[in-house]
Amino acid sequence: MLSHEQIWGAIDRLAERHELTPSGLARRAGLDPTSFNKSKRLSADGRLRWPSTESIAKVLDATGASMEQFLTFMRPAGSFSSLPEGAFPRQGSSIPLLGFAQAGAGGFFDDGGFPAGQGWDVVEFPAAPSQKAGVYALEVQGESMMPLYRDGDVLIVEPGAQVRRNDRVVVKTREGEVMAKVLLRQSPRSIELMSLNPEHPNRTIELSDVDWIARIIWASQ
Repeated sequence: MLSHEQIWGAIDRLAERHELTPSGLARRAGLDPTSFNKSKRLSADGRLRWPSTESIAKVLDATGASMEQFLTFMRPAGSFSSLPEGAFPRQGSSIPLLGFAQAGAGGFFDDGGFPAGQGWDVVEFPAAPSQKAGVYALEVQGESMMPLYRDGDVLIVEPGAQVRRNDRVVVKTREGEVMAKVLLRQSPRSIELMSLNPEHPNRTIELSDVDWIARIIWASQ
């Protein structure tokens, strides 16, 4: 069951992703600027106030976010104690590993960008998995990410984490393309990505064409 805290937390994280305050998000959606203020989340007698479905629909339309992305934001920031049903089992001393070439194929990720299905290998995680449950690893294949990442390097990816400008990220498009880039800018309609390899052009991708985006938190080099 969704909680009052989860719903409002998702609105806050959606605002942060677009570098807005809750008031700025409400204004962009054509709502009263005070609609999402902290003071509006409880009534004078302490009863919980919930955002309307109409308000949420307007916010999603204004930011170009999907309902699946909004649901992802309902997870507490930095916490993935419960993975989506059908996802890769919770890790102990190792995490799921997949090659970049295979990552574009269907069946390896759920709608939130979490590992799911069969065919994953495992690799030892270099940090306490209890602190980063839900992470997984992608193995670099080829030279397209030189000089930063070489063939055989392993990238540790955290799905659902807040991504900000200049973060190194992995992006999967709805057409199945998977790429590691630097996030230069994110607007309500598109993302701008800088290529790691200077021989490859930068990319601008419509958000409607993005399946998921996840932050790179560690790399074996």
